[in-house]
Amino acid sequence: MKADIVTIFPDFFRGPLDYGITRRAQEMGLAKIEVHDLRQFTHDRHRTVDDRPFGGGEGMVLKPEPIFECLEPLQLASRDQRRNGAAGESVILLSAQGGRFNQKIAAELANLDRLVLICGRYEGVDERVSDFLADLELSIGDYVLSGGELGAAVILEAVTRLLPGAVGNEASTRQESFTAHNAAGKVADRREVTKNDGPDSTCGSGGLLDYPHYTRPAEFRGMSVPEVLIKGNHQQIRRWRREQALKKTLRNRPDLLESARLSDEDKRLFEHMK
Repeated sequence: MKADIVTIFPDFFRGPLDYGITRRAQEMGLAKIEVHDLRQFTHDRHRTVDDRPFGGGEGMVLKPEPIFECLEPLQLASRDQRRNGAAGESVILLSAQGGRFNQKIAAELANLDRLVLICGRYEGVDERVSDFLADLELSIGDYVLSGGELGAAVILEAVTRLLPGAVGNEASTRQESFTAHNAAGKVADRREVTKNDGPDSTCGSGGLLDYPHYTRPAEFRGMSVPEVLIKGNHQQIRRWRREQALKKTLRNRPDLLESARLSDEDKRLFEHMK
């Protein structure tokens, strides 16, 4: 995957791109990420990227000219081709007015060959960028940030870790919180997640929060690991983990239960929790 980031603060990405999965994906040749300084595409001595909005209002707005000129050398496919999926590319505007980014969108973006992330700033971006250049407007949450740089870093992290080979054990990306779809963008069959040659005591998320995890020591300052995890009965462990995932989701994110894929056994366990 090739990813391009358009920003007025290119140095911001020296940290987020140099650690963890994002760095690993680049070193393995799975992702190539390039940061473009929007000020390089201005034509005045002050390198002006913003202006006051027509009609008045508080704050400044990013101008359209530098953004359009920045993307032109990238030789992207036409907007129509990108939008109908024929190009394997997408131009995304990071904006507080965008749709909420989630794991399903991350999986869809991971299938693309190229991703362009435009980092909004100030009071927003000239609407012509959204109307005629970007394919999608995304927000990482229902809150306001000073700019789209943090959002771009979040999206890149979520997407690059879904690239085949980026994570050592690819099964882990199918079994974690919010994963109701596989990397191909299709609904994952829970039987595929748990199927292998030997006993498997894990369970697919199916859109729920992840189950609790414990490690050594089994006893720590009077706090014990649940006995079921130590006995080694994989069927009991799988049932316990699913029950705990349901409990945690009900407690912390009950909204996820509306779209989670629940089996008949899940529903029976869920009834006992009410």
